[in-house]
Amino acid sequence: MDLSEVRETYEERGLDVAEVAASPIEQFQRWYQEVSDAGYWEPNAMTLSTVTPEGWPAARVVLLKKVDEQGFVFFTNLRSDKASQLVAVPQAALTFSWVELRRQVRVMGAVDPLSSDEADAYWATRPRGSQLGAWASDQSTVVTDREELDQRFGAEMVRWRDEDIERPAHWGGFRVEPRLIEFWQGRPDRLHDRLRYRRQDQEDAQRQDWVIERLAP
Repeated sequence: MDLSEVRETYEERGLDVAEVAASPIEQFQRWYQEVSDAGYWEPNAMTLSTVTPEGWPAARVVLLKKVDEQGFVFFTNLRSDKASQLVAVPQAALTFSWVELRRQVRVMGAVDPLSSDEADAYWATRPRGSQLGAWASDQSTVVTDREELDQRFGAEMVRWRDEDIERPAHWGGFRVEPRLIEFWQGRPDRLHDRLRYRRQDQEDAQRQDWVIERLAP
């Protein structure tokens, strides 16, 4: 399959250093709100990139559940491949691709597990079916077929039929504390706008001093 002739023209408004927020989190929230207001499907979907024990990059799409000045939060099965990789190498990259607005955001940072209280608080908001699924699925392990999963789910439905569903000890969340955040805006003639926010002291994730740099596309 030859895709060499597949291309798009970018005519969107550009990114100006004088107009963006001083905080990359505020700038992210501005862009996210614009995408959300436009009605695009799952704007909180992001590609989470980790590293395997053998040094291979591993990427998958997960859902952002919270963002503030502390970082970007998501939840998962703590026995999953991604969780094991983050425990071994607590660094990750996130990529948001909002193609409808010709925008992309890249985040790089250190990763910390969330507290039990934070995990419990979010768990309580999950639909009951999602809670049951967290118990039924031993994520990233091999299963015989779909029927096996359905049987496990049915067993959990019976088990928790008359009770509130507790959060499994193997289910929780992580926070990516950003060191670098890059905003990409498609522009004509492939001269795209790239603005990178970089912490002045990258060893101190609590500092809120950011340098904004324009990068060549």
